[in-house]
Amino acid sequence: MIRINLLPFRAARKRENIKRQITIYCLSVALFLVGMVYLFMFLNSRIAEAKNEQARLNAELKKYEETIKLINQLDREIKLIEEKLEVINTLEKGKTGPVRLLDEIAMAVPKDDLWLDTLTESQGMLQLRGTARNNETVADFMVNLEKTVSIKAVDLVSIQSVTQEGYNLAKFSLNCTTYAHNPQKP
Repeated sequence: MIRINLLPFRAARKRENIKRQITIYCLSVALFLVGMVYLFMFLNSRIAEAKNEQARLNAELKKYEETIKLINQLDREIKLIEEKLEVINTLEKGKTGPVRLLDEIAMAVPKDDLWLDTLTESQGMLQLRGTARNNETVADFMVNLEKTVSIKAVDLVSIQSVTQEGYNLAKFSLNCTTYAHNPQKP
């Protein structure tokens, strides 16, 4: 019987298998490294783009910050001007209000029948004291006061009959609420 030695053939096949496995392994490692390099370069380019975008946005933000500062300054100036206008309007109202109030009181006084002795105004509350020929004249005066624009309410505090130089007169005291009255809130 003939004997054939297959050992060198098996050993050659084994070496060839090992070479193929080593080649596949080296190619997989190389492919993996190429993929890693590509991924690294791709991510670096994305990071660079993001940094450029961030720098652009920061520059734009600085430009807008200057605009915002200017707008805030203009808002402060507008508020200051509005406050000044409000003060001017208040002063104008305060300037013409008392004159108008005195004119309306003078127009409400019955001629030659009623005389005012004192007139005091404080925080929209007006106190009137005077003398009249009779109680009806005081009532007419109160009705005339309530018809005016500047006076909201008229209250009779007191009235008393007095005799002066042979005449029977009525001394009266009134409290009035004017246009300038601001009731205090609790």
